Amino acid sequence: MRRENPISPSPPRKPTPKLQAPVWSIYAALAALASVSLIAAENPPQLPEGEAIYQRACATCHGPDGRGASRELVGFDNPLPDFTDCRFAQREADQDWIAVVHDGGPARGFSEIMPAFGETLKREEIEHVVRYLRGFCREPDWPRGELNLPRPLVTEKAFPEDEVVLTTVFPREGTASVIQRVTYERRIGARNQLELTLPYTFRESGSGGWFGGIGDIAAGWKRVLFANLSHGAIASLTGEFVIPTGSRSRGLGKGVTVFETFGTYGQLLPKDSFLQLQAGVELPMDSSKAARAAFWRVATGKMLVEREGRGRLWAPMVEFLAERELVRGEPVVWDVLPELHVTLSRRQHVRANFGVRIPATHREGRSVQLVFYLLWDWYDGGLREGW
Repeated sequence: MRRENPISPSPPRKPTPKLQAPVWSIYAALAALASVSLIAAENPPQLPEGEAIYQRACATCHGPDGRGASRELVGFDNPLPDFTDCRFAQREADQDWIAVVHDGGPARGFSEIMPAFGETLKREEIEHVVRYLRGFCREPDWPRGELNLPRPLVTEKAFPEDEVVLTTVFPREGTASVIQRVTYERRIGARNQLELTLPYTFRESGSGGWFGGIGDIAAGWKRVLFANLSHGAIASLTGEFVIPTGSRSRGLGKGVTVFETFGTYGQLLPKDSFLQLQAGVELPMDSSKAARAAFWRVATGKMLVEREGRGRLWAPMVEFLAERELVRGEPVVWDVLPELHVTLSRRQHVRANFGVRIPATHREGRSVQLVFYLLWDWYDGGLREGW
């Protein structure tokens, strides 16, 4: 009888545990994160064009934050500029920055360490990088340099400045004389300016000789009320005291303290044209010695810059000047003043303006005047620098 080997039954299998929903969610999230990481590694995020150019071409020297790399890193003796310093970064127009990037530091009388990028970067790329680096200034109160319009001979500007201006007037008729005025301006913070004016006159005496003397010294304070680059507009208010330091008997002063207040407005116009306005009143403390007066002035012109905006600036202008004593029956006296403003130094911090002031109404007793000024923006460098 055949004997068969019995087959032992297999032990029963344990059921496979099912993953709960929260566990599957974690696995899915990890898988998605891994996929995103791989994609990011293959396609890194793109920087805005201006920032990308700056990080590639400028950050080595000027630092990724715009504060300038250390001397130990770059090996330069001269400290590099700090683009986050709004006092430095906002006072010039974009065109000045573009000139330095395109033509290098010597284009504006700066160090040769700053190379020229005009052959390696397109004009649009330079504009992008300038727009980016100007964003390092985070304080919106500072008016932009585009609103710093060319200074007329008589009409006051709205933009606060750091300047010394020597103005000279030569009357063509009457007693021979030379009238000079030195004006010192110092910017205080983003929107304020202190102004001091010292007049001095040389005049021919009746005996045929000459005499000279100081006129009435003035001290004023300017405050920018409004500045908007997108509108191309800036407005300021100024208060000024004129102190009777000049001799009234010799025709060098009014002999009375005068408070003068006026508003100024600047407006950019199409095709690099501009308009500047000034209006105010003179209020003497003693009206028996000097009459109260109102004045208003308009200057309009056009900016012409050589070498596609990177060279010397020429600004032909014309001013219309009006004044009226606030006395019944007194007329409005008008003058016309054509002039030409020009930059002298490569840095454009030394400038000159020439004009002829012509009486337009009530000409009796008033002569044509030759007017000239020499301007030095001392914040941008010494008189012998930047040529």
